[in-house]
Amino acid sequence: MQATTPSLYERLGGAPAIEAVVEELYRRILADPELAPFFARVNLRSQMSRMRAFVTMVAGGPGEYRGRDMQTAHRSHSVEDRHFDLVAGHLVATLEFAGADAAAADELVTMVAGLRGDVVNAKSAAV
Repeated sequence: MQATTPSLYERLGGAPAIEAVVEELYRRILADPELAPFFARVNLRSQMSRMRAFVTMVAGGPGEYRGRDMQTAHRSHSVEDRHFDLVAGHLVATLEFAGADAAAADELVTMVAGLRGDVVNAKSAAV
């Protein structure tokens, strides 16, 4: 009998872990003065549901993400590299806080990093 390698979804801890990570991630994002304005008019319950579905899908879990693609979802926002980096930093901190398996967390963060080109759509202002 051949053993199957657990999916990233399973290595992250499945639905309960993803739900906890998404909730903590948004808690951190909303507490960040640079990021909170992006969510001022967002239905957070719906947003977090879409995020859980998205993370579940990209991690190889059950179900299907039915939301917009990342480029379309972020088109109406002026997302700069610094915003992307802040969210990524909150994701890393959240995964560490949740005690996620380090290799699984790194894999998820690498997947998220690959979305930069679809999410970032504005140039940083010159300082």
